[in-house]
Amino acid sequence: MTVIVLIAAPEGLRGHLTRWMVEVNVGVFVGNPSRRIRDRLWELLATRIGDGQAVLVEPANNEQGWTVRTAGRDRWRPVDYDGLILSARSRR
Repeated sequence: MTVIVLIAAPEGLRGHLTRWMVEVNVGVFVGNPSRRIRDRLWELLATRIGDGQAVLVEPANNEQGWTVRTAGRDRWRPVDYDGLILSARSRR
């Protein structure tokens, strides 16, 4: 399963994601796209997110069973802490 969260994203991005995933809440998308589709969606999001933020949680072969990608403003960023992925908030 893949989860994408968009924060302050342009409307066009949300519309594009609804072709491949289900929007379960405003800006929260859930689905099971193939790795190829997931990577292409991420390329699109990363280049068009602008001042917003995109977070993608995807399956991975690690202790937690998932990994995180982020793009856009660094409100939250993934940090590897002894093999566990935690989220750190940027200081501003």
